[in-house]
Amino acid sequence: MNSAARVGPLVDAASAYYRGAGRFAWHFARGKLGTDPVFTALLAQGLLSGRARLLDLGCGQGLLAAWLLAAQRLASAPGWPPQWPEPPSLQFYRGIEINPRDASRARAAFVGESPTALQIVQGDICVDDYGTADAVVILDVLHYLDHPAQQAVIERARAALAPQGLLLLRVSDAAAGLCSAFSSAVDGAVALARRGRWPQLSYRALDDWQALLARAGFGSRRLPMSAGTPFKNVLFVAHAQ
Repeated sequence: MNSAARVGPLVDAASAYYRGAGRFAWHFARGKLGTDPVFTALLAQGLLSGRARLLDLGCGQGLLAAWLLAAQRLASAPGWPPQWPEPPSLQFYRGIEINPRDASRARAAFVGESPTALQIVQGDICVDDYGTADAVVILDVLHYLDHPAQQAVIERARAALAPQGLLLLRVSDAAAGLCSAFSSAVDGAVALARRGRWPQLSYRALDDWQALLARAGFGSRRLPMSAGTPFKNVLFVAHAQ
């Protein structure tokens, strides 16, 4: 079974949450979930297995929540890849998103879900309360913050994690040459479209990210996470020590 056949039903089920959130939200969900390798990797590699309480920093329109909720529904249905582990049984999800339009789309998508089990907060990950979680996920977010703020967010994530907690952090490699320049151009254009101004972006080389995680109390490993894309992204799988 090819990759598209494996994830097709998941993309359909997850993007269906956004039919009531507007055409843009639905089309964006289908495009992102169907092409970004991190979503398939989370399930195929069991990266969130056993993690019931999830904190999603910079959650956008809540795609990760939709993906995991869809996986819970489809895991027992025919067609679930037999080599994939059971998806996490999501009991609590808290997403924090600074963009009010994205947060509004997320809230519209999850209108039928229990408000005590799934929370979307329109706020700032630098100052908002994190609560406690079994896992913290930060995908393609920290380069919008300066270096001191990046360190503060990672330290706050570590403090929010339960014992044996997990941080999944995807970043772009600042030492990746042309791929890094392309990532910077795309990230800047996205921020310009959303915020009306070109942002100040702060990237790091991978060794610098790994050292930062170690100083905050994480042991980490790297997974390439840009297959099929022109980017040079890496997912740090970091366990609290």
